[in-house]
Amino acid sequence: MKTYFITGATGAIGCAIVPLLLKNDDCQVRLLMRAKNHQDLENRLAKLMTFWGYVSNQNKILCRIKAIPGDITLPRFGTNQKEYEGLSYECTHIIHSAGNVRMNLPLEEARKCSVDSAHNIMGFAEACRQRGNLKKVEFVSTVGVGGRNPGLIPETWITNKRGFHNTYEEAKAESEIFIAQQIKNEMPVTVHRPSMVVGDSKTGRIIHFQIFYHLCEFLSGSRTLGITPDVQNTLLDIIPSDYVARAIAWSCNQDATVGHILHLCSGPDKAIEINDLKTKIQDIFKSYGKKLPKTISVPINLFRVSLPIIRLFISPRAKRALKALPIFFEYLAEHQSFANQSTQALLSPEGIVVPPIRDYLEIILTYYLRHTHGLF
Repeated sequence: MKTYFITGATGAIGCAIVPLLLKNDDCQVRLLMRAKNHQDLENRLAKLMTFWGYVSNQNKILCRIKAIPGDITLPRFGTNQKEYEGLSYECTHIIHSAGNVRMNLPLEEARKCSVDSAHNIMGFAEACRQRGNLKKVEFVSTVGVGGRNPGLIPETWITNKRGFHNTYEEAKAESEIFIAQQIKNEMPVTVHRPSMVVGDSKTGRIIHFQIFYHLCEFLSGSRTLGITPDVQNTLLDIIPSDYVARAIAWSCNQDATVGHILHLCSGPDKAIEINDLKTKIQDIFKSYGKKLPKTISVPINLFRVSLPIIRLFISPRAKRALKALPIFFEYLAEHQSFANQSTQALLSPEGIVVPPIRDYLEIILTYYLRHTHGLF
């Protein structure tokens, strides 16, 4: 029996991984989840079960799932010694996909979310190894650790001094330094660097609408009176959650991936130009009945200085959303892409192939519109 300890099960990646693992009858999962109390924990697990579609066979699945109340940033995850030791005796695999994706946290708070949690998860991995049952650790990082390095970000450890777009990237990069040392100490870890994660490529389903969907609203012009930034030749790398989940689930049982860094992204050949994406978003939104203002594309610097004027004429909700724009500007102004050739050489023979964005863009946006705009 394989027992997986999973953090981030309520996030876009972790939520997509769990059903894949549970397809195997010899698998059980332990989900570390924040909760105010026991009832809150049960409610959160019930919501996950509903999202996964475990209704008719709920009892059969529940016997292989256990939710553990805890906090990845705390020593022993905030659990008592007995429970912690019990987990270390039974867990064979660890998938650490938890993370606070808020980009503008104070650096020390971002470090607590990324660096402290990395120390805690590897401490748990060591406890499992001492019991003789640890097989593998999957550590989810981000392609953002490349920071402000221009050009193509390689599928290797990045050690040069560099700036970062935000504290999230910086803290993740620091956590990778620690993980690299753990691998040198013969800890069986694979590092996964996804790009911007979007919904399932076949259904559009995603548990939370994250950065990409907010960016789509801005590019549609719906939050900025139709004024949109012109960012010629800038690429956006997005990746469906089901691709990321399949890659990580496969890696769990592959000794050959120990010490490797997998870039789970579309890569330079399949990433999409922002201006092309903007046109497609507007066409899709309109085709499903969303009313959009007439758009005017202006240089990004002019767009920046237009924001104070735009704020005078938009709703309070839109004003709150505009606070995220400085984060988007940082990415829109960057000419950067992410190598994935080595990763694809590993995954493609297993049938895990990056789907073209054109094949799933309308699917994920349709799901978004259905669940946020009431257009269906």
